[in-house]
Amino acid sequence: MRVTGPRITRQLHVTRSVLSARRHRPFARVARRALGVAPIAAVLLVVAARRPDAPASRPPNELGRIPILEYHLIGDSDTRWTVSRDHFRRDLAMLYDRGYRPITVAQLVAGQIDLPAGLSPVVVTFDDASPSQFRYLDHDGTLVVDPGSALGIWLDFHARHPDWANRADFCVLPAAAAGHAFFGDRGIDGQLSAWRFRKLQYLAQLGFELCDHTLWHANLGKYSDAVVQEQIARGALAIDSAVPGYPVRTFALPLGVWPKRRELASAGVWRDPRTGREVRYAFDAILEVAGGPARSPHDPAFDPHRLPRVEVFGNALEHTLDALDEPGQRYVSAGPRAISRSPGAERATDDGTGR
Repeated sequence: MRVTGPRITRQLHVTRSVLSARRHRPFARVARRALGVAPIAAVLLVVAARRPDAPASRPPNELGRIPILEYHLIGDSDTRWTVSRDHFRRDLAMLYDRGYRPITVAQLVAGQIDLPAGLSPVVVTFDDASPSQFRYLDHDGTLVVDPGSALGIWLDFHARHPDWANRADFCVLPAAAAGHAFFGDRGIDGQLSAWRFRKLQYLAQLGFELCDHTLWHANLGKYSDAVVQEQIARGALAIDSAVPGYPVRTFALPLGVWPKRRELASAGVWRDPRTGREVRYAFDAILEVAGGPARSPHDPAFDPHRLPRVEVFGNALEHTLDALDEPGQRYVSAGPRAISRSPGAERATDDGTGR
């Protein structure tokens, strides 16, 4: 039986972004600047004027901050919740040129940041599982990834830059409305329901991490403990149904709202009333929606169950990277090494998902 739920609600996170950013100086300036979106042409001039530093010129700083970027829709033009395709392509090129390479949340929490000396990690997350992130095109019975979807753009960039690995987090919804059900269903945006599981399997095979985002994007602060656990457990269960045995290690809070009992975001259990089956979940990491770049996993104050993110819209990414370039702010790798700092570290493998 297909589960349906309310349409995804979009609540403006600007106030939360600004307030959270105050905890992470100099990143308080970043959220405020992002509210006044500069014309793209001006942004391009700034980026063009900045010459990327050679990795060898960056001294190691493995206690520096790491940006966890948050994308929603990829579309024709920039809006509060949409990044245009050309903008997304520029973002990938800018990150690459400025010495960033992608890792997953699982790798971050495990401290598995095995980058060449002088490079820096970045975590890219995609929330809500819309067709704009992963769309199939049917070419006479052969399914191909739409080159204009986020995944298509990413794979094209990876093909031209092999050291830009297939490492990102897709925080998925299995039963939301408006096509936000494992990247599209019921013909919405040309996507068939039969393709949903295949899409998750393909992402896992490529090395991307699958992240729980509840069943249909519920505002967990509004519901009882029982509903909270059902929403989270059924989200994880749906991922397991698509990719049997997949260890779901990361959870992204819808709207950045914590449940009344915060501990239920980390671990809980739901019993299926029809079968009596118990579904338990326990996450190594929890993603918030804002707050600026995250602490290094080697920082004693690092808290994997409260990871801040940078919402990408307007010129927020440019300002964030500029702030990270201030002395002592940016995580810079000292070189590859085997690090194990978290309970889940021993499970993290070379595929980047910890599977």
